[in-house]
Amino acid sequence: QVQLVESGGGLVQPGRSLRLSCLGTGFIFGDYAMGWFRQAPGKQREFVTSMSGTGYTTTDARLLKGRFTVARDNAKRTAYLQMNALKTEDTAVYYCARAKTVSVGLEPEEFDYWGQGTQVTVSS
Repeated sequence: QVQLVESGGGLVQPGRSLRLSCLGTGFIFGDYAMGWFRQAPGKQREFVTSMSGTGYTTTDARLLKGRFTVARDNAKRTAYLQMNALKTEDTAVYYCARAKTVSVGLEPEEFDYWGQGTQVTVSS
């Protein structure tokens, strides 16, 4: 049974950092790309970043401009999202997702399993 469990969210002041983690179980972790999406209140879910099983990454540069970095440790079955210089507009529920293949995906339909989400609130 495939399961994805996010952790690391919380309340943080603008300009600070957070690192989200996503533990994947029930599948061979390194055989799949992993992605991060976010959804703010009243908005559609949007793509943040994705990393292939072999480490290739793609990030929505328009949104993030180098502030967010994705990483993974296949031995620990965990994907990470390092978020720096957080802004109030980064407030959202952040979801990790497993892609349908080893290659990076950008669209929600390219992912078949989703975590429950973790809330990130950026506020002073």
